[in-house]
Amino acid sequence: MSLHAALRGNAQTFFEHIENFLDASFGGTDNPLRHLGALGLFFLWILVATGLYLYTVLDTSIEGVYSSIGYLSQEQWYLGGILRSLHRYASNGFVLVMMLHLVREWAYGRYYGFRLYSWVTGVPLIWFAYISGIGGYWIVWDRLAQFSAVATTELLDWLPFFNEPTARNFLMPDSINDRFFTVLVFIHIGVPLMLILGLWAHVNRISKVDYLPSRRVMLATLASFLVLALFIPAQSQAPANLAVVATDLPLNWFILFIHPLTDITSPAAVWTLVFGTTILLFALPFLPHPAAQPIAVVDAANCNGCSRCHVDCPYEAITMAIHPDKPGHKIAIVDPDNCAGCGICAGACPSSTPFRSQERLVTGIDMPQQPVDVMRQQLEAEVARLSGKTRLLVFGCDKGADVRGLAAMDTAAISLICTGMLPPSFIEYALRSGVDGIVVTGCRDGGCDFRLGMQWTRERLAHQREPYLRSLVPMDRLQVVPASRDEGMQLAAAVQEFRTQLETRTVTSSRPPAYSRRRI
Repeated sequence: MSLHAALRGNAQTFFEHIENFLDASFGGTDNPLRHLGALGLFFLWILVATGLYLYTVLDTSIEGVYSSIGYLSQEQWYLGGILRSLHRYASNGFVLVMMLHLVREWAYGRYYGFRLYSWVTGVPLIWFAYISGIGGYWIVWDRLAQFSAVATTELLDWLPFFNEPTARNFLMPDSINDRFFTVLVFIHIGVPLMLILGLWAHVNRISKVDYLPSRRVMLATLASFLVLALFIPAQSQAPANLAVVATDLPLNWFILFIHPLTDITSPAAVWTLVFGTTILLFALPFLPHPAAQPIAVVDAANCNGCSRCHVDCPYEAITMAIHPDKPGHKIAIVDPDNCAGCGICAGACPSSTPFRSQERLVTGIDMPQQPVDVMRQQLEAEVARLSGKTRLLVFGCDKGADVRGLAAMDTAAISLICTGMLPPSFIEYALRSGVDGIVVTGCRDGGCDFRLGMQWTRERLAHQREPYLRSLVPMDRLQVVPASRDEGMQLAAAVQEFRTQLETRTVTSSRPPAYSRRRI
C-alpha cells in the first residue's frame, strides 16, 4: 500500500468515527460533517446578505472609509455592528467548512473518475475565497488592514509578473487615494461573484444538490454567530498610518495565516507551497487509482422510456432520447464520464422485478458487474439453503457495514453495489419465497457514498417514490438499519433484535396467509 493510500485510509477512518459520534447526538440529517457543502453555501448567503448592507453604508473615500465602518460598530451596533460581525464570522465559517470539505472528500476518495469534474472545478474556489477574504480586511483600513496590505504586496513583489515593487504604494502616507478603495470594493464584490459562478460549475453535474443544510443546522449556526456578534463583536484596530509600521496585531488565522507564514519562512517558500499545493490538487485525480466500475448498460428492447432512471440518477449521467425502435417512446442514454456505476438506476427501473417469468431476467437498464438477473438467482439460492425457526435475509451495501459476515444457517446476506440498486419488488419476492423477515442496510443518512442511494431506498419502501413497495407487504417484517463501514457489530445486534421481535410476534399471532412459507 502506498503512503498516499495509507494516509487517506487513516483520514477516512478518522472522519467516520467523528461522523458516527455526531450522528448519535444529532442524526445524519443534522450532522454538520455530512453536509459541509450545504453549510458552506449557507455561510455564503449570510456573507452576501450582510455584505449588501455594509456596502450601502460604506464611504469609499480615504477620509471616510475608516469612520463609516467604525460608525457601524460603535453607533449602530444593534444593526450595522451585528451585521458586520455576522459577516466576519460567516467568512471564517466558510473558510473552515471549505477546507474540511476538501479534506473529507479527499479522505473518502471522491476526487477521481466520475467525480473528477467536481474536484477540478472546486480547486479554484479556494483562491477566490482567500482573495476575497484578504481583500475584505483591507477595506476596513485600520492597522491590521495596513499590515495585511503591505505583507501581501511584498509577497506579490517576489513574482516576476510585476515590473516594479508594488509595496512602494504603501510606504508613503500620501500614496493611497480614494480611487484605491473604489477599486478595492469593486474587487471585493467581483471576486465573490466569480466564486458563486464557480460554485455553480462545481455542482453542475450533480442532481438534487443540497443547497442548504437542515433548518435546525441553519438556526443553530446562525444563533451561534449572533451570540458571538453580541459578546465578541468585530472591531477595528486603530486607523492605518503609513508613517508607522503596524506591529503586535491580533490576526485572523482562518484567513490571514499566510502573513506570519511568510515572516517565518520567505516569499519564495510561501509561493512554492501555494502553487505546489494547487498543482497537487489538480493532479490528484490523474494519479493511479483503482479501476473504475463498469457503467450502466441500457437494453433498448426492455427500456420503455419511463425516465425513472433519469430522475433518480445522483450525477445526471442519464438523459432521455427518442427511442430508435419504438415510435413515440424514449430511451435512456448513459454518459460514461458521469456514470458512477452505483446501480441506483437499476433499482428505479420498473422492469427490474423478479416476478417476471423470463428465464433470464433482462431489465431496461442494468449493471454488468451485478445484473438484476444474478441478484434474483443469488436470492433464490440463498433462500433455498436457509433453515431454522426464523429465517432472515439481509440486503447490504458494499460501501457500508459488511453484511457477508452475518451469513448463517438461518440468515442469508446479499451485498449490493449500493442499497439504492435494490428494486422494492425483491422484498416481496423474498417474503413470498419463504423468508420470515428482511433487513435492509446501507450507509447512514447523509453519508451515502453515492449521495442518494439510501434516501431513495427509504422512500421507495415507504411508498413515497416509484417504484413503490406494494402496500400489501407487511411492514412489520421489514427493518431498515443504516450502518457505516465500521459498524458491523451494531448491525449484527440490530439483526438479532429484529429476529427476537419476529419470534415474539409469531408466538402471539399467526403468519399472514399471503406470505406462508412457499416458494415461487
